[in-house]
Amino acid sequence: MSLLDKVVPTASAVAGTAPGLARVAAGAAWHTAGWGLRTSSRAGFRVARAVVDQDVRDGLVRETAEAVGIVAGTAARIIRSGSNPVMELSVSDYETAGHDVVLARTRETEASEDSLPVLRRRGADLLDRSRDVWADEQGHPAYARILDELAPDEARMLLYLLQAGPQPSVDIRTGGPTGLVGSTMIAPGLNMIAGRSGVRYPERVPAYLNNLFRLGLVWFSKEPLPDPLEYQVLEAQPDVLDALRSVKFAKIVRRSVHLTPFGEAFGRTTLVDEGSAESAYPEHQAPVTGGADLPKA
Repeated sequence: MSLLDKVVPTASAVAGTAPGLARVAAGAAWHTAGWGLRTSSRAGFRVARAVVDQDVRDGLVRETAEAVGIVAGTAARIIRSGSNPVMELSVSDYETAGHDVVLARTRETEASEDSLPVLRRRGADLLDRSRDVWADEQGHPAYARILDELAPDEARMLLYLLQAGPQPSVDIRTGGPTGLVGSTMIAPGLNMIAGRSGVRYPERVPAYLNNLFRLGLVWFSKEPLPDPLEYQVLEAQPDVLDALRSVKFAKIVRRSVHLTPFGEAFGRTTLVDEGSAESAYPEHQAPVTGGADLPKA
């Protein structure tokens, strides 16, 4: 008897086991659907990585071979079980076996992706691509990840900074005779970006700016903007006046908020249409050493 005859059931065997097979198929579909949805995004990422990474490709080949083995073993057990395959084969057995194999291989592959040989090979691949004069890199590879880490309000703030230019910011500190010896911060980084950009949650703007700073999109200059009129409007805002009135002596330190060169390129690439990407936008200062301070939330 050939191997095909051992694995593939005859027509009569299939007819006899059809009700049981239907129950197995339905149960397997129900129980494995959730697991499939949970792992589909990771599997898609690994398939994309397999195109360029030999280790990932080898791992996928091994998992595919093992999955074929599980299916073949399942078919053999169903044939041996006769007319009631459900008593012989448990859906949970199949699901658990397949899940354990794939999970183990996934962890093994992910661990190997952080190994020094793999990192060095990826670095060498980057250098090879840098020497390819025919390569046409569209945007920075970090742009997609950054979009996933931005709140909608933060996107509005970035677009406003791109279109309107640098924004005034003030710190309120203690002044008077006490301020000559040691000045204490009362309210840092007050600005009008929330109102001017139309964010939905203006109270979250300090946290938004912290995140944009973390992502390398904005920076906070110790230097004021050239136009003093920008500060006259800001210093008349209620939050600034409240901070000034909170102590007997207070002083205003003028600063400014800018996009980084990376933030400008990100905004042109992802936040405006193709026709506006090359338009002339207001100029931002480039960060200087010691000039960027993260405002407190």
